[in-house]
Amino acid sequence: MANQLGNLVESIKSKVRSLKKGKKPYIKMDKSASVKVEIRSRKARKLIEKTLKAADTPTMRPLS
Repeated sequence: MANQLGNLVESIKSKVRSLKKGKKPYIKMDKSASVKVEIRSRKARKLIEKTLKAADTPTMRPLS
């Protein structure tokens, strides 16, 4: 009985080790075209907002 328990523990350990060495549990997906467009439009909106704010306050230092 003790021998069977030992074999079971060893088989579980080997399976866990093989899972750790294996591939990642998920596949990283690339950004879709629509997500890329959304990111660019957000950046553009922020730049426009920053530019308008600088234009509205003449005492503000120039944009860098």
